[in-house]
Amino acid sequence: MDEIPLHTLLAAFAILLLISAFFSISETSMMALNRYRLKHLAHTGHRGARLVAQLLERTDKLLGVILLGNNLVNTAAAALGTVIAFRALGESELAVSVATGAVAFFLLVFSEVTPKVVGATYPERVAFPAAFVLTPLLKLAYPVVWLVNGLAGGLLWLLRIRRAPAGQGPAPLSNEELRTLVLEGGHYLPAKHRKILLNLFELQSITVADLMTPRSRLETLDLDQPPEALRRQIASSNHTRLPVYRGTLDNIAGVLHVRKVLNLDARQVDAQALSEVMRPAYFVPMGTTLLAQLQNFQEEEERFGLVVDEYGELMGLITLEDILEEIIGEFTTPSPLTAGAVLRQDDGSYIVEGRIPLRELNRELALQLPLEGPKTLNGLILEHLEAIPEPGTVVKIAGYPIEILQAQHRAIRSARIFPAERSD
Repeated sequence: MDEIPLHTLLAAFAILLLISAFFSISETSMMALNRYRLKHLAHTGHRGARLVAQLLERTDKLLGVILLGNNLVNTAAAALGTVIAFRALGESELAVSVATGAVAFFLLVFSEVTPKVVGATYPERVAFPAAFVLTPLLKLAYPVVWLVNGLAGGLLWLLRIRRAPAGQGPAPLSNEELRTLVLEGGHYLPAKHRKILLNLFELQSITVADLMTPRSRLETLDLDQPPEALRRQIASSNHTRLPVYRGTLDNIAGVLHVRKVLNLDARQVDAQALSEVMRPAYFVPMGTTLLAQLQNFQEEEERFGLVVDEYGELMGLITLEDILEEIIGEFTTPSPLTAGAVLRQDDGSYIVEGRIPLRELNRELALQLPLEGPKTLNGLILEHLEAIPEPGTVVKIAGYPIEILQAQHRAIRSARIFPAERSD
């Protein structure tokens, strides 16, 4: 190489650094791509995305051609760097040391660190154009890549290391991982959409017992009443469907759709007439998850279910609207039976009814009261105190001071909550 000018050697060395940088930036960008976005772009017909997807189907071959090219270029750069040092400093140990240090520095800065940082920062901008170069390069170097991969596979077999199957996509995401993905990608989604998605993830962990209207708050119809009382209750009902029973609530006879009664002559409304138009009751085990119950409602073509415990006793009711509201928020007009459950006070506190469900209270006031045990505020306070408190008693639960305002018939009727007092 004595006849080759020094500046030509330097130019060749710079070209080798650029080629090495190409392999480095290609490798990092390919690995840093969002695989789900890549699949979407490939399905929409993006040519670069389709080429990248094909390359990533056999990651071993892709890495084989990248590492093969990178190592060949780095070896050539090291040899050429030594020649340049000999030309400039003469053939000596000093020249070898200078060449080793200089080549390592230039490869590290210009061919490794900088390209890989750029590739990780802009994976799509780099990977898609690079695929047009790597695809034909892989076809040209396929015999060598096949040989190298075969030798590597043999070594892995001797070490008893199993490789991932070719073409295996990214591992499926768990519910918690999907939830984290939605939370971290929140700036790409409207707040309402993000909240709906997060609520969907909760459906598998919430049971109908967490959401049902409890037995004590049900509006029901006793067929053993006189016809006048039946007509009066139906005329003043706040609901379109009423559970019907005989004698006791545990003796459910069916479910009455109030609209069907409107077709009857008022004088004909009695227990016999109602029995003919009501439907059989649809029962739901109280341990059923909301997701399973939503599917059950769809399969059974039902919208209204009576929740029973393991002994078959009536515990409450759940409706399709209850589950939908858990996902998208309230969209129906509240019943007069539940209106005014939360009243804001001038001092920032809230007066709430003791029977209010904890999930509803947490949602309306952005609280973090525990949901693992009791389902209502009354149950939570009684469990915490293990006694029925007197009015004026103040208890602190989950960091929230709660003052009992009214207690009657072994239950807390109303309480005052100070959410601003909580300190984490």
